[in-house]
Amino acid sequence: MNHQNAVENEHDFQRIDNLDKQVLVALQHNARVPYAELAKRFGVSAATIHVRVEKMKQTGIINGTQVLLDPKALGYQVCCFIGINLKAAGDYPAVLAKLEALAEVTEAYYTTGHYSIFIKIRCRNIDALHRLLVDQIQAITQIQSTETLLSLSQPISRQITP
Repeated sequence: MNHQNAVENEHDFQRIDNLDKQVLVALQHNARVPYAELAKRFGVSAATIHVRVEKMKQTGIINGTQVLLDPKALGYQVCCFIGINLKAAGDYPAVLAKLEALAEVTEAYYTTGHYSIFIKIRCRNIDALHRLLVDQIQAITQIQSTETLLSLSQPISRQITP
């Protein structure tokens, strides 16, 4: 992001007022709540809520809605994080494409510090994780080394507060 975009994004942020923040918090809690219910709750018209939500969609503050699934309820008992070191910085696009093709990779970050890439993995069990690591991730020729960190629990899971 260049400086101009950063200034524009900061400027967009400054245009969010308390009503926008209240609407965002309500939608984070339940994205299917009717605009009429929000309007009644916040003492404005449903049209006002509609206009505010559309404005926040257009500025990119709202990127969409999603259904949140419970991985454990679907049989994915193992969550882990893998730090990846590349052989060369130029290998990033190729490695990212290969990681993106793996359904078990649920998040990926290009990072500074000890690792080039940091990924989050969901697997059904330890055996599945072992096969994924050996047969697919560590088999990527551009990867120099990996470090796997198993998650024992997730005591905090939340989105940013507007």
